[in-house]
Formats: sequence, C-alpha cells, structure tokens
Amino acid sequence: MTPVLTDPSGRTVTNIRISLTQACNLNCIYCHAEGEKNPEQELSAEQIAEILRVAQSFGIRSVKFTGGEPLMRPDLAQIIASVPPGMETSLTTNATLLAERAQELKDAGLTRVNVSLDTMDPERYKQIAGKPMLGEALAGIDAALKAGLTPVKINMVVLSGINEDEVDTFIDFVRDNPNLVLQLIELMDFRDCDHHGDVKGIEDRIAAMADRVETRRMHHRKKYFVRGAEVEVVRPLHNTEFCAYCNRLRLTSDGKLKPCLLRSDNLVDVRGLHGIALEDAFREAVKRRSPYFA
Repeated sequence: MTPVLTDPSGRTVTNIRISLTQACNLNCIYCHAEGEKNPEQELSAEQIAEILRVAQSFGIRSVKFTGGEPLMRPDLAQIIASVPPGMETSLTTNATLLAERAQELKDAGLTRVNVSLDTMDPERYKQIAGKPMLGEALAGIDAALKAGLTPVKINMVVLSGINEDEVDTFIDFVRDNPNLVLQLIELMDFRDCDHHGDVKGIEDRIAAMADRVETRRMHHRKKYFVRGAEVEVVRPLHNTEFCAYCNRLRLTSDGKLKPCLLRSDNLVDVRGLHGIALEDAFREAVKRRSPYFA
C-alpha cells in the first residue's frame, strides 16, 4: 500500500468528500455548493472510480458523495458500486428524490445517508429550499430507514429568525430512534444569507441537558446524548479545533482536489490524470493543506 498522506500540520487524511454535480432540484438560501466556484464539466463515473482507487491506496477509509444534489446523477448507483471494498460510503442529500432509489443505492453498496432538513414546517421549508417539498424529503428519510441506510444523520442548518425555535422539535424527531442522529450546523458565509443563529448558545444549552458527552475524532466535535436523542454540533467558523482535527480532502464536481472548504486558491486539477500522475496530484493537494483557522 502507498504510504498514508499527512499534511505539513501533521494531519493525516483518511476521508474524501466528492461532489458529483452542482445540479440541484432545490435552491436553498444558504447553499455553499462545497465551496465550488464556476464549475466546469462533471467528472465521468470512470474517472471517479479511478480516483477512489488511488484514494484507497493512500489509506483513505471513507468517501462521502455530495452535490449539488447527487441524486441528480443518473449514474449514481454505478458510481457507488465502483467504491473499493472496505471503504465506507455515505451520501449527503436533500432526500426529496430518495424514496424511489434508497434500496437501489443500498444494493449498490451505500452505507448511510446525511439528509439536509432545516424545518418541519411546510411554509418554512418552501422559504428555505425554494420549493414545497417537505413531504418528499420526509418520505426519503423513511425510505432510507427502511433500506438500512443508517444511521440517518439529519443536517439542520441553524438560521436565526427562521428555524432556531425548532431545535427542540428536531431533538424530539430523533429521540428514541438509534438509527437517527441530529447534526446542528453553523451557517457558513458562502451566499448572501444573513441568518447566523446562536449555535454556540444552543450547544451550551444542549450540553447542560446531556446525560453524557463524547468527543468525535472528526473535527474534535462533541456528541451529546440528551434523553434518548443523539445530537452533534458542527461549528466550523473561527474554530481552531475544527481545523486542527480536519482529516478531509475534497474533490469538486469538475475534477479539482480542494485542500480546504474555505479556500479556492490552492486547488489541484486531476482531470485527465492517471497512474503516478494522479498519485502525485493527491500528494500535492495534501501538501497544500493548512488550517484555515489557526
């Protein structure tokens, strides 16, 4: 096996996040599009398969497919099936297209899903996502649970003046179901969306209620167990711990390795690369990694 990839800050890369497309059937007011700017043509399924093989050779143990909305790719099952054996495979989706495809994706090798869901109120959902598709999203979650794509992680972006009052509703939604996890996520500054919620204050409140607390290796973030509910809080902004413990490399939908979500000036283009040249591109991308918040 090729030696593992460790960046100049001593952080070993064990996870890759691959954006499959920038197409989406929703238009969320805060979408950061994985930090992509002006993407070009999407990578083919064959190119993605080769990139995954190289990633595994460097000891990368898990891949998360994102978008846009990855279910907009008609070849999604083919891409999932190409993931090398032994690599955990997850998917971030808005779930509105998932109900009809959950079992197909499970059969292709998908392990679990993260579902972007910010409200349980139909009118608020339309306000946030641009379309009245809350019912479809909830049906997608049900299908994921039935297919065994678990744990299903519910990603709720906390938006001041819009959904801050629903945090307890979401905690109740995942309570007493070991196959559901709630992730409360801090709004990031990628679009003109001035609804930064008090995620730190919410985390402090949840911590005070928690029966126990665990610390995850991923970004050193906390996992709170609150009366039968499992809750994680993701605070990437101005968070030195988030950066210090980052083990992730990203790949844009048009084939650029992205060392950091918050930067777009240090990308490494891998389109058309094969063999040693592709391996060297991975090494170069990891060499360019440095904590954004140090």
